[in-house]
This record gives sequence, structure tokens and C-alpha cells, in this order.
Amino acid sequence: MFTGIVEELGEVVAVEELGDSSCFRLRGPLVTEDAKHGDSIAVNGVCLTVVDTADGEFTADVMAETLKRSSLGALAAGSRVNLERPMALGGRLGGHLVQGHVDGTGTVVERVPGEHWEIVKIALPAPLARYVVEKGSITVDGVSLTVVEAGDDFFTISLIPTTLALTTLGIKQPGDPVNLEVDVLAKYVERLLGRPGAQGAAGAEEVVA
Repeated sequence: MFTGIVEELGEVVAVEELGDSSCFRLRGPLVTEDAKHGDSIAVNGVCLTVVDTADGEFTADVMAETLKRSSLGALAAGSRVNLERPMALGGRLGGHLVQGHVDGTGTVVERVPGEHWEIVKIALPAPLARYVVEKGSITVDGVSLTVVEAGDDFFTISLIPTTLALTTLGIKQPGDPVNLEVDVLAKYVERLLGRPGAQGAAGAEEVVA
């Protein structure tokens, strides 16, 4: 379980394609300082399992299902990524409950700069729109954010200087894909009420592998 509070802006060092999967090597000195084989690290909001670590870097295997349902398949050496370790039991929940199971990808539509912030409009798949509400929580590339406006096929978020400087959302441009995870509580409520659920999720390699 994560909180959506990005700890480090990391970098993809290498991507090795393995047919129906890929092996990623990523640099993140902070998130790897206490990481070991089998631990989880969220990469752009996708929960990945650490295979090994060395010299501030870690490797993770990414299955075809995750590559298909998230934007990780578009990453290459040099790409910047948001990194977060799982929340420690008893730790502060600074964002909201984030599973690292991406529900789908959205697309940055436009950026409107303000004096000290930016409003970013993001298009999202129609099946996910019903889970997004004004002032509700959503995870974009692993960042816990509050929805400003919720439309039928889009939503907007307001990014403060810290988020712009310390996450990939500061450099995403119109047309760029972003990983989306809607509030899991909304999906559970929908399920309990007997309504159709979301269409799968990507992440938690230990589950989908």
C-alpha cells in the first residue's frame, strides 16, 4: 500500500525486452537505501517487485499485462519516473490509500500556467470517469492529487510548485500518457451496490505474474 506522496524523481537506466515481458533497471538512491529482493516500489504509480539492488539502482520485471495497461511500455533509458516505497505500518498517510494497481492510462490535454501553480487537464477512458468526482482523490503517475473539475471524459488537477519540481508531472506535455488509479473505495462501493466494475488493473507484479 502506498500514499501517493512521491519520495524521489528517479530515472530509467535500461530496459531489456524479454518477449512477453521486460526487465527494467532504474536509478533511485533514496528508495533503494533499504530495499531488498522481494520488496515493492511504485514506479509512476505501478507497484513493482524488486529483483535486486546495487549502487543506488534496482531491477524489476514487468509482465505483458502491466506493459499493456500502463504507460511503462513507453519508457526508455533516460526517462524520469516517480518513485515511492510502501507506507510503513503506523506511518503518516499524507496522500490517500494507493494500491499501485493502475486502472488505465490518461492523456495530458493541456496545461494552463498560473502565478504559482498550473492547472492540468487530463483525458481519461470513459469506464473510469464514473469514479472521478470533484474534490475527490485520484492518482496520476503515482502522485496523490485532488480533482478540481470532473467531466464526462476528462478531469483537471492543480499542481503546486513542489509537485511541478519534484515529480514527472512538471515535465509532462500535451499528448503524453499518464497512469491513473482511481480511489479504490469508489470501486468497492460500486461492487457492493451490484453495479458493473472497472476493467482490470495493472501492477502488483507478484499478483499478475
